[in-house]
Amino acid sequence: MSIITSTLGFPRIGPRRELKATLENYWSGKSTAATLLDDARALRAAAWARQHAAGITHIPSNDFSLYDHILDTSTMVGAIPGLYGWSGGAVSLDSYFAMARGTRGRIGGDLPAMEMTKWFDTNYHFMVPEFARDQTFSLSSTKPVDEFLEAKGLGYHTRPVVVGPVTYLLLGKSRDAGLDPLSLLPGLLPVYAEVLRRLAAAGADWVQIDEPALVLDLDEETRQAFRTAYAALAQAAPGIKLLLTTYFGGLGDNLDTALGLPVAGLHLDLTRAPGEIERVIAKAPADLVLSLGLIDGRNVWRADLPALLDRIEPLVARRGADRLILAPSCSLLHAPVDLRQESGLDPDLQSWLAFAAQKVEELTILGRALNEGRGAVAAALDESARAAAARKTSPKIHDPSVRARMIAATPEMSRRQAPFAARRTLQHQRLALPSFPTTTIGSFPQTQEVRKARAANAKGSMSDASYAAYLRQETAAAVHWQEEIGLDVLVHGEFERNDMVQYFGEQLSGYAFTKHGWVQSYGSRYVRPPVIYGDVSRPHPMSVEWSAYAQSLTARPMKGMLTGPVTMLQWSFVRNDQPRADTCRQIALALRDEVVDLEKAGIRIIQVDEPAFREGLPLRKAAWPAYLGWAAECFRLAVSGVRDDTQIHTHMCYSEFNDIIAAIGTMDADVISIETARSKMELLQAFTAYHYPNEIGPGVYDIHAPRLPSVEEMTDLLAKAELTLAAGQIWVNPDCGLKTRTWEEVRPALANMVEAAKRIRAAIR
Repeated sequence: MSIITSTLGFPRIGPRRELKATLENYWSGKSTAATLLDDARALRAAAWARQHAAGITHIPSNDFSLYDHILDTSTMVGAIPGLYGWSGGAVSLDSYFAMARGTRGRIGGDLPAMEMTKWFDTNYHFMVPEFARDQTFSLSSTKPVDEFLEAKGLGYHTRPVVVGPVTYLLLGKSRDAGLDPLSLLPGLLPVYAEVLRRLAAAGADWVQIDEPALVLDLDEETRQAFRTAYAALAQAAPGIKLLLTTYFGGLGDNLDTALGLPVAGLHLDLTRAPGEIERVIAKAPADLVLSLGLIDGRNVWRADLPALLDRIEPLVARRGADRLILAPSCSLLHAPVDLRQESGLDPDLQSWLAFAAQKVEELTILGRALNEGRGAVAAALDESARAAAARKTSPKIHDPSVRARMIAATPEMSRRQAPFAARRTLQHQRLALPSFPTTTIGSFPQTQEVRKARAANAKGSMSDASYAAYLRQETAAAVHWQEEIGLDVLVHGEFERNDMVQYFGEQLSGYAFTKHGWVQSYGSRYVRPPVIYGDVSRPHPMSVEWSAYAQSLTARPMKGMLTGPVTMLQWSFVRNDQPRADTCRQIALALRDEVVDLEKAGIRIIQVDEPAFREGLPLRKAAWPAYLGWAAECFRLAVSGVRDDTQIHTHMCYSEFNDIIAAIGTMDADVISIETARSKMELLQAFTAYHYPNEIGPGVYDIHAPRLPSVEEMTDLLAKAELTLAAGQIWVNPDCGLKTRTWEEVRPALANMVEAAKRIRAAIR
């Protein structure tokens, strides 16, 4: 028997971000639904063709989504919140996108989007399912069957992918207090059973059911939910083979539960838990197919294929080729599409990288080596080995001065001089702000004109001097407008910046950037993570000139804006040849130099954003203390070189903080701003049990939805915040930066926000 090669999912976005273009054309009214759906079919066909041509045996279907696969699952099972006006039957595109993005003057009038949060420990965002106590489920979308048949019509026999029922419920929330989502499992399973029956009737033989929740800390009730679910699903369509797919970690103490389920196959993430394979083989039933996640689906480093073969060959001898599948660790959704599109990268660095298309090729090389012998792919294996050896010894990676500085850092460097209570008094005297001070998170709209000017400068058709003059003009206009509407603490708008990580990474040593290395963050929002390949340092100041210029235009405090060390780490593809904590400390020391220089330039408030702080949290609680310790230390190391009367802010968004709020407290930021508008201040529940001593800006304006929040809505949210926080703690700000919104949306929204702050101040006099 030949060994099977498989992928768990392929990037949806297209090699040139075609999905983004077709979505935004549809949303703006420039194209029709028919065009959008035709473009989506073309993207799916291209992905299937690419994988088939590379030699992948099990090609996934239903891994594509117009916005988010969890939202697709909610649509499939009819879990549509009542406010979207759905009364059964097929869910329209307008309803689908209303749940994803909210509406403004379209179906149902002015509707908010569903809550969004991070997908496990990645930077991908999913739409949080919302359940009610009287929740009913019904098959409302046959997308898994439709796309299987679509691929079949093109000549591809695929393995459909669905999100598992237990993981789906665990990801959801309810507005009804005390409702356990798992109590809804009996009503949900018949929908899944019907999907499996329809897939069997359509000719599917394998179905991939993703249950990443199995790598979390689970109680016995949840383990029993898995047993109940899979007993039912195994009976629903006996002709279907179920591949239970886990990723982002090891099964650990859930291994016996997973091995006891009536499934035909089990996928293991052997990049996150490489040692688990021995335990699995020792316990697994003889007929259980094991899918080995050997190629890292979440990073861009090329695999050492001969070393992997050394690991796999004994497993094949023990288990048999017909009981093993070679696969990436997880869906390739988290990797850029194709390295071959890149030009301009350092040749050595490029030789060390592999994007999704190259990872598919690595799998087929491994498969051929096992099926035909290493000699059949000798040249590819030799090339892989040379690249691995060159990377280990390259002087481009190691900078002795950076490592020496990191070793010399002392504990005192990670502490402010005085405790917060003393700093607060000094800062209030220096800043003289009103109660409920208003500010924004940092960025203002990156208009088409701004992007055109940046592109023209990059191409050389706009001189550096002309580009700088244009940016000064945009910055001055933004500063004066903020003064006009009455904001208390201003920002310069960040018109010179492309991305909050890229802008700084391009000015740091040890970072490299791609041209087409895009990955999906949510919907049509894609990011192009930098590659941290070597030791990190700051050769020169990065943001001081623009912050100082903006401050020179106003007497009001102007925030200096930086991206924090943990986020610079998390939102990059990180080198895997040293501990992540060491890389983070190097970044923190580089940012420390920038923070000190901003203060010297007269900046009284410096915001160091850490939206990825929660994202980096290990999935198992036993590993939390170590991570939280070094992550908080790195933030403090970056910001603690300033005087006590310089105010340090940080910003976090779209994460659950309740379980780590004490660790966030140890970051010792003077002010923290967080996303709370979509959850209607629900995230502030974390501050009920834990008395957060410093100041907080709970977001009152959901910037990810194209709707105008009213003064009354924002005033009500501030009143809710007062139920949990002291009035003297509260700042007034949007949820996040305003880069992706238009000025037509931003101007009235921020004016309403300022008015809401005035009303709440008046109410407490």
